[in-house]
Amino acid sequence: MFRHIVGLRQVCSRTFSSSVRRQVENKVPAKQKLFQEDNGIPVHLKGGAKDALLYRATMALTVFGSGFVLYELFEAAMPKKKE
Repeated sequence: MFRHIVGLRQVCSRTFSSSVRRQVENKVPAKQKLFQEDNGIPVHLKGGAKDALLYRATMALTVFGSGFVLYELFEAAMPKKKE
């Protein structure tokens, strides 16, 4: 039983170790340079095509959702008469 606890402790200490297995390139300076350029593009679109696509999808969902809410409010305010 004690052996299993010691083994578990060794596995946990290896998992949460501070040693780096693989170095990752630091991309922060390049991103800072990209986002700090004064080129007239809004900051939420400076990321490229993916940002533009996400922005347009968000705006489309917002407009659709607002229209649907207004439609449902109108339907709730003016219920159909029972015949």
